[in-house]
Amino acid sequence: MDTPIPILLISLLLSSLPLFSISSPHDTLPTSSSLSIPNLLTSPNGVFTAGFHSVGKNAYCFSIWFTVPTSDGSLTVVWTANRDQPVNGELSKLSLLKSGDLILTDADQFTVWSTNTNSISPLELKLLDTGNLVLKNPSGTIIWQSFDSPTDTILPNQPMTRTAKLVSSRSQTNISTGFYSFFFDDDNVLRLLFDGPEISSVYWPDPWKNSWQAGRTTYNSSRRAAFNLSGYFISSDKLLFKASEFGL
Repeated sequence: MDTPIPILLISLLLSSLPLFSISSPHDTLPTSSSLSIPNLLTSPNGVFTAGFHSVGKNAYCFSIWFTVPTSDGSLTVVWTANRDQPVNGELSKLSLLKSGDLILTDADQFTVWSTNTNSISPLELKLLDTGNLVLKNPSGTIIWQSFDSPTDTILPNQPMTRTAKLVSSRSQTNISTGFYSFFFDDDNVLRLLFDGPEISSVYWPDPWKNSWQAGRTTYNSSRRAAFNLSGYFISSDKLLFKASEFGL
């Protein structure tokens, strides 16, 4: 079935921390290191880049994007940490602390985003070939990953789970939180919700239809969906569709 759908602390003085900066492209940020403009992380295959993405005059969000720009020269952002709280370009940093926490601080050294993680072992932040940004310990155990907290994009083999929610951006040029969300509802069905300033309403699948009339099933408990590498989106509620560029 082809289904069209609309394609979502406390101040910290870093001067007292023994951090050093990454000054050239790598795929990994080690413990007690920081990343600032114009430094970048690049996945080993070169497909994805992570760093400070410009969203306005001297305003930046820490994001992941496809390295190669589109035909009009713009970047396709697939994940953002601080989409609603851009930081000043000067002196802002992404830092991996000895405590195991990954924090984003602005020019005033205020923490605007954090993974809220901790570890007695040294961690490393790595950008994988899949576009997943992961915090892992020396044994390879993932402590945190961007795949678990998507913004408005799901990448191939990135699982959509009961806790994940896609929330649209305001526009193609404004990546702040928009009004449309895509998520598993309490009945185990993937739904689209419009949550505007004045009204909030589920509009897809048609709320006037039973789940089976919409080609879905509520008889599942996994609440899991993903795009496979062939371009098919397959969900535990029996939603199935193919990507618009499928077969090209």
